[in-house]
Amino acid sequence: MTRWQANLCLLLAAAIWGSTFAVQHVAMDSIGPMAFTAIRFYLGAVVVAPFAWREWNSIKNEAARGERELLSGKDWFGFSLTGACLFAGAYIQQYGIIYTTVTNAGFLTAFYVLLVPVLGVLLFRRKVHWSVWPAGFACIGGTAILSGAYGAYISGTAFELNIGDFWVLVSAFFWAMHVLLVGVYGQRVGKPALFAFVQFLTVGFIGLIFTVATEEVTMAQLTDSAWMLAYAGFISVGIGFTCQVLGQKYTGPADAAIIISMETVFAAMTGMAFLGERLSPIDFVGCALILSAVFLVELTPMLTRGWRKRWMKPVD
Repeated sequence: MTRWQANLCLLLAAAIWGSTFAVQHVAMDSIGPMAFTAIRFYLGAVVVAPFAWREWNSIKNEAARGERELLSGKDWFGFSLTGACLFAGAYIQQYGIIYTTVTNAGFLTAFYVLLVPVLGVLLFRRKVHWSVWPAGFACIGGTAILSGAYGAYISGTAFELNIGDFWVLVSAFFWAMHVLLVGVYGQRVGKPALFAFVQFLTVGFIGLIFTVATEEVTMAQLTDSAWMLAYAGFISVGIGFTCQVLGQKYTGPADAAIIISMETVFAAMTGMAFLGERLSPIDFVGCALILSAVFLVELTPMLTRGWRKRWMKPVD
Protein backbone atom coordinates (compact mmCIF):
# COMPACT_ATOMS: atom_id res chain seq x y z
CA MET A 1 0.00 0.00 0.00
CA THR A 2 1.32 3.46 -0.91
CA ARG A 3 0.89 6.44 1.37
CA TRP A 4 -1.69 7.86 -1.06
CA GLN A 5 -3.79 4.71 -0.64
CA ALA A 6 -3.32 4.88 3.13
CA ASN A 7 -4.38 8.50 3.14
CA LEU A 8 -7.55 7.59 1.23
CA CYS A 9 -8.39 5.28 4.12
CA LEU A 10 -7.82 8.17 6.52
CA LEU A 11 -9.97 10.49 4.39
CA LEU A 12 -12.79 7.95 4.48
CA ALA A 13 -12.48 7.85 8.26
CA ALA A 14 -12.62 11.66 8.38
CA ALA A 15 -15.78 11.74 6.26
CA ILE A 16 -17.46 9.15 8.49
CA TRP A 17 -16.48 10.90 11.72
CA GLY A 18 -17.53 14.31 10.42
CA SER A 19 -21.00 13.04 9.58
CA THR A 20 -21.22 11.36 13.00
CA PHE A 21 -21.08 14.69 14.87
CA ALA A 22 -24.69 15.36 13.84
CA VAL A 23 -25.75 11.86 14.90
CA GLN A 24 -24.04 12.29 18.28
CA HIS A 25 -25.75 15.63 18.82
CA VAL A 26 -29.24 14.27 18.10
CA ALA A 27 -28.64 11.13 20.17
CA MET A 28 -28.23 13.16 23.35
CA ASP A 29 -31.98 13.83 23.31
CA SER A 30 -32.59 10.12 23.88
CA ILE A 31 -29.69 8.59 25.82
CA GLY A 32 -26.86 9.61 28.17
CA PRO A 33 -23.37 10.30 26.80
CA MET A 34 -21.68 7.53 28.80
CA ALA A 35 -24.12 4.83 27.72
CA PHE A 36 -23.94 6.05 24.13
CA THR A 37 -20.15 5.86 24.14
CA ALA A 38 -20.05 2.38 25.69
CA ILE A 39 -22.66 0.84 23.41
CA ARG A 40 -21.30 2.32 20.18
CA PHE A 41 -17.82 0.91 20.83
CA TYR A 42 -19.16 -2.54 21.73
CA LEU A 43 -21.01 -2.49 18.40
CA GLY A 44 -17.79 -1.46 16.69
CA ALA A 45 -16.02 -4.41 18.30
CA VAL A 46 -18.63 -6.73 16.78
CA VAL A 47 -17.79 -5.41 13.29
CA VAL A 48 -14.06 -6.12 13.52
CA ALA A 49 -14.24 -9.27 15.67
CA PRO A 50 -14.00 -11.78 12.76
CA PHE A 51 -11.02 -9.94 11.27
CA ALA A 52 -9.34 -9.65 14.68
CA TRP A 53 -9.75 -13.39 15.23
CA ARG A 54 -8.18 -14.07 11.86
CA GLU A 55 -5.20 -11.83 12.66
CA TRP A 56 -4.77 -13.44 16.09
CA ASN A 57 -4.61 -16.88 14.48
CA SER A 58 -2.10 -15.48 11.98
CA ILE A 59 0.09 -14.27 14.83
CA LYS A 60 -0.01 -17.71 16.48
CA ASN A 61 0.83 -19.47 13.22
CA GLU A 62 3.72 -17.09 12.50
CA ALA A 63 5.02 -17.58 16.04
CA ALA A 64 4.82 -21.36 15.64
CA ARG A 65 6.95 -21.10 12.50
CA GLY A 66 9.44 -18.89 14.32
CA GLU A 67 8.71 -15.87 12.11
CA ARG A 68 7.70 -13.60 14.98
CA GLU A 69 6.99 -13.58 18.70
CA LEU A 70 3.60 -13.60 20.34
CA LEU A 71 2.33 -10.27 21.61
CA SER A 72 4.10 -9.25 24.81
CA GLY A 73 2.61 -7.74 27.93
CA LYS A 74 3.96 -4.38 26.75
CA ASP A 75 1.98 -4.73 23.51
CA TRP A 76 -1.27 -5.53 25.33
CA PHE A 77 -0.67 -2.62 27.69
CA GLY A 78 -0.12 -0.31 24.72
CA PHE A 79 -3.35 -1.52 23.12
CA SER A 80 -5.26 -0.88 26.35
CA LEU A 81 -3.64 2.53 26.92
CA THR A 82 -4.60 3.56 23.40
CA GLY A 83 -8.15 2.42 24.12
CA ALA A 84 -8.22 4.42 27.37
CA CYS A 85 -7.21 7.59 25.49
CA LEU A 86 -9.86 6.80 22.89
CA PHE A 87 -12.47 6.47 25.65
CA ALA A 88 -11.49 9.79 27.24
CA GLY A 89 -11.55 11.61 23.90
CA ALA A 90 -14.85 10.07 22.79
CA TYR A 91 -16.72 10.58 26.06
CA ILE A 92 -15.50 14.11 26.82
CA GLN A 93 -16.27 15.15 23.25
CA GLN A 94 -19.69 13.51 23.48
CA TYR A 95 -20.42 15.37 26.71
CA GLY A 96 -19.30 18.68 25.21
CA ILE A 97 -21.52 18.22 22.15
CA ILE A 98 -24.55 18.45 24.45
CA TYR A 99 -23.77 22.11 25.12
CA THR A 100 -22.36 23.34 21.81
CA THR A 101 -23.12 23.15 18.12
CA VAL A 102 -22.01 20.40 15.78
CA THR A 103 -20.05 22.93 13.73
CA ASN A 104 -18.16 24.30 16.72
CA ALA A 105 -17.45 20.81 18.04
CA GLY A 106 -16.05 19.75 14.69
CA PHE A 107 -13.71 22.70 14.29
CA LEU A 108 -12.58 22.87 17.93
CA THR A 109 -11.67 19.19 17.82
CA ALA A 110 -9.13 20.17 15.15
CA PHE A 111 -6.90 21.45 17.97
CA TYR A 112 -5.58 17.90 18.30
CA VAL A 113 -3.77 18.37 14.98
CA LEU A 114 -1.57 21.00 16.62
CA LEU A 115 -1.19 18.95 19.77
CA VAL A 116 0.13 15.90 17.89
CA PRO A 117 3.54 17.44 17.01
CA VAL A 118 3.79 19.26 20.36
CA LEU A 119 3.14 16.11 22.38
CA GLY A 120 5.41 14.22 19.99
CA VAL A 121 8.26 16.47 21.08
CA LEU A 122 7.49 16.20 24.78
CA LEU A 123 6.84 12.46 24.90
CA PHE A 124 8.75 10.96 21.96
CA ARG A 125 11.42 13.63 21.35
CA ARG A 126 10.17 14.37 17.83
CA LYS A 127 11.34 17.61 16.24
CA VAL A 128 8.75 20.38 15.78
CA HIS A 129 8.68 22.25 12.49
CA TRP A 130 8.69 26.05 12.67
CA SER A 131 5.20 26.16 11.14
CA VAL A 132 3.69 24.91 14.42
CA TRP A 133 4.01 28.28 16.10
CA PRO A 134 2.22 30.58 13.60
CA ALA A 135 -0.34 27.83 13.14
CA GLY A 136 -0.92 27.80 16.89
CA PHE A 137 -1.69 31.52 16.95
CA ALA A 138 -4.03 31.13 13.97
CA CYS A 139 -5.84 28.28 15.71
CA ILE A 140 -6.24 30.31 18.90
CA GLY A 141 -7.60 33.24 16.88
CA GLY A 142 -10.08 31.02 15.07
CA THR A 143 -11.25 29.52 18.34
CA ALA A 144 -11.75 32.99 19.84
CA ILE A 145 -14.01 33.88 16.93
CA LEU A 146 -16.00 30.64 16.96
CA SER A 147 -16.50 30.68 20.73
CA GLY A 148 -17.80 34.26 20.72
CA ALA A 149 -14.86 35.83 22.55
CA TYR A 150 -14.03 38.12 19.62
CA GLY A 151 -17.63 39.29 19.30
CA ALA A 152 -17.82 40.01 23.01
CA TYR A 153 -14.61 42.02 22.85
CA ILE A 154 -15.84 44.10 19.90
CA SER A 155 -19.18 44.82 21.57
CA GLY A 156 -17.57 45.54 24.94
CA THR A 157 -19.58 42.86 26.76
CA ALA A 158 -18.39 40.18 29.17
CA PHE A 159 -17.51 36.77 27.76
CA GLU A 160 -17.48 33.32 29.28
CA LEU A 161 -16.24 30.26 27.42
CA ASN A 162 -19.15 27.99 26.52
CA ILE A 163 -18.88 24.88 28.68
CA GLY A 164 -19.44 22.66 25.65
CA ASP A 165 -16.62 24.36 23.74
CA PHE A 166 -14.35 23.92 26.75
CA TRP A 167 -14.95 20.18 27.03
CA VAL A 168 -14.49 19.67 23.30
CA LEU A 169 -11.11 21.40 23.59
CA VAL A 170 -10.18 19.10 26.49
CA SER A 171 -11.10 16.07 24.38
CA ALA A 172 -8.64 17.29 21.71
CA PHE A 173 -5.74 16.41 24.04
CA PHE A 174 -6.86 12.79 24.27
CA TRP A 175 -7.48 12.59 20.51
CA ALA A 176 -3.90 13.76 19.99
CA MET A 177 -2.59 11.11 22.37
CA HIS A 178 -4.67 8.52 20.57
CA VAL A 179 -3.21 9.45 17.17
CA LEU A 180 0.33 9.23 18.56
CA LEU A 181 -0.24 5.87 20.24
CA VAL A 182 -1.90 4.41 17.14
CA GLY A 183 1.18 5.45 15.20
CA VAL A 184 3.47 3.74 17.73
CA TYR A 185 1.65 0.46 18.40
CA GLY A 186 -0.21 0.11 15.09
CA GLN A 187 3.04 0.12 13.11
CA ARG A 188 4.85 -1.97 15.70
CA VAL A 189 2.39 -4.88 15.72
CA GLY A 190 1.07 -4.63 12.17
CA LYS A 191 -2.34 -6.16 12.93
CA PRO A 192 -4.87 -3.32 12.53
CA ALA A 193 -8.07 -5.31 13.13
CA LEU A 194 -6.77 -6.90 16.33
CA PHE A 195 -5.48 -3.54 17.52
CA ALA A 196 -8.83 -1.90 16.78
CA PHE A 197 -10.76 -4.72 18.48
CA VAL A 198 -8.83 -4.40 21.75
CA GLN A 199 -9.28 -0.62 21.67
CA PHE A 200 -13.03 -0.91 21.20
CA LEU A 201 -13.40 -3.49 23.97
CA THR A 202 -11.40 -1.27 26.32
CA VAL A 203 -13.62 1.74 25.60
CA GLY A 204 -16.78 -0.34 25.96
CA PHE A 205 -15.64 -1.88 29.24
CA ILE A 206 -14.67 1.45 30.84
CA GLY A 207 -17.86 3.05 29.55
CA LEU A 208 -20.01 0.24 30.90
CA ILE A 209 -18.57 0.63 34.39
CA PHE A 210 -19.24 4.37 34.44
CA THR A 211 -22.68 3.91 32.87
CA VAL A 212 -23.78 1.59 35.67
CA ALA A 213 -22.40 4.02 38.26
CA THR A 214 -23.69 7.31 36.84
CA GLU A 215 -26.55 6.77 34.38
CA GLU A 216 -29.84 4.94 34.14
CA VAL A 217 -30.51 3.22 30.83
CA THR A 218 -34.04 2.13 29.88
CA MET A 219 -35.38 0.10 26.99
CA ALA A 220 -37.21 3.18 25.75
CA GLN A 221 -33.91 5.06 25.51
CA LEU A 222 -32.31 2.24 23.56
CA THR A 223 -35.28 2.04 21.20
CA ASP A 224 -35.36 5.79 20.57
CA SER A 225 -31.63 5.95 19.86
CA ALA A 226 -31.32 2.60 18.05
CA TRP A 227 -30.50 3.93 14.56
CA MET A 228 -28.08 6.51 15.98
CA LEU A 229 -26.29 3.84 18.02
CA ALA A 230 -26.15 1.62 14.94
CA TYR A 231 -24.61 4.35 12.77
CA ALA A 232 -22.15 5.53 15.43
CA GLY A 233 -21.23 1.94 16.34
CA PHE A 234 -21.11 -0.03 13.11
CA ILE A 235 -20.08 2.81 10.77
CA SER A 236 -18.20 5.42 12.83
CA VAL A 237 -16.40 3.02 15.16
CA GLY A 238 -16.32 -0.27 13.28
CA ILE A 239 -15.31 1.19 9.92
CA GLY A 240 -13.97 4.66 10.77
CA PHE A 241 -11.48 3.81 13.52
CA THR A 242 -10.39 0.64 11.73
CA CYS A 243 -9.61 2.73 8.64
CA GLN A 244 -7.53 5.00 10.88
CA VAL A 245 -5.48 2.11 12.27
CA LEU A 246 -5.00 0.65 8.78
CA GLY A 247 -4.01 4.01 7.29
CA GLN A 248 -1.57 4.84 10.07
CA LYS A 249 0.14 1.50 9.50
CA TYR A 250 1.51 3.00 6.30
CA THR A 251 1.91 6.68 7.19
CA GLY A 252 3.13 8.64 10.18
CA PRO A 253 1.09 10.56 12.79
CA ALA A 254 1.88 13.97 11.27
CA ASP A 255 0.77 12.94 7.78
CA ALA A 256 -2.31 11.25 9.22
CA ALA A 257 -3.37 14.27 11.26
CA ILE A 258 -3.88 16.54 8.26
CA ILE A 259 -6.15 14.03 6.55
CA ILE A 260 -8.14 13.18 9.69
CA SER A 261 -8.61 16.89 10.44
CA MET A 262 -10.88 17.11 7.39
CA GLU A 263 -13.62 15.71 9.61
CA THR A 264 -14.15 19.32 10.74
CA VAL A 265 -15.27 20.25 7.23
CA PHE A 266 -17.61 17.29 7.01
CA ALA A 267 -18.99 18.14 10.47
CA ALA A 268 -19.85 21.69 9.37
CA MET A 269 -21.47 20.40 6.19
CA THR A 270 -23.67 17.88 7.99
CA GLY A 271 -24.57 20.39 10.73
CA MET A 272 -25.80 22.82 8.08
CA ALA A 273 -27.53 20.14 6.01
CA PHE A 274 -29.37 18.18 8.70
CA LEU A 275 -29.56 20.38 11.80
CA GLY A 276 -30.14 23.75 10.18
CA GLU A 277 -27.01 25.27 11.73
CA ARG A 278 -25.70 28.38 10.04
CA LEU A 279 -22.39 30.18 10.15
CA SER A 280 -22.17 33.95 10.19
CA PRO A 281 -19.55 35.64 7.97
CA ILE A 282 -17.25 36.14 10.97
CA ASP A 283 -17.68 32.46 11.90
CA PHE A 284 -16.44 31.51 8.44
CA VAL A 285 -13.33 33.58 9.16
CA GLY A 286 -12.78 31.61 12.38
CA CYS A 287 -13.21 28.30 10.55
CA ALA A 288 -10.82 29.45 7.83
CA LEU A 289 -8.19 30.39 10.41
CA ILE A 290 -8.36 26.97 12.08
CA LEU A 291 -8.23 25.10 8.77
CA SER A 292 -5.36 27.32 7.63
CA ALA A 293 -3.51 26.46 10.84
CA VAL A 294 -4.08 22.76 10.26
CA PHE A 295 -2.80 22.90 6.69
CA LEU A 296 0.15 25.12 7.60
CA VAL A 297 1.41 22.91 10.40
CA GLU A 298 1.17 19.71 8.37
CA LEU A 299 1.67 20.62 4.71
CA THR A 300 4.65 22.98 5.08
CA PRO A 301 7.06 20.24 6.28
CA MET A 302 5.91 17.98 3.45
CA LEU A 303 6.46 20.63 0.81
CA THR A 304 9.98 21.34 2.06
CA ARG A 305 11.29 17.80 2.52
CA GLY A 306 10.76 15.86 -0.69
CA TRP A 307 7.19 14.82 0.04
CA ARG A 308 6.52 13.50 -3.48
CA LYS A 309 9.16 10.78 -3.25
CA ARG A 310 8.13 9.91 0.30
CA TRP A 311 4.39 9.67 -0.39
CA MET A 312 4.53 7.84 -3.71
CA LYS A 313 6.95 5.17 -2.57
CA PRO A 314 5.25 1.88 -1.58
CA VAL A 315 5.67 1.00 2.08
CA ASP A 316 6.60 -2.51 3.15
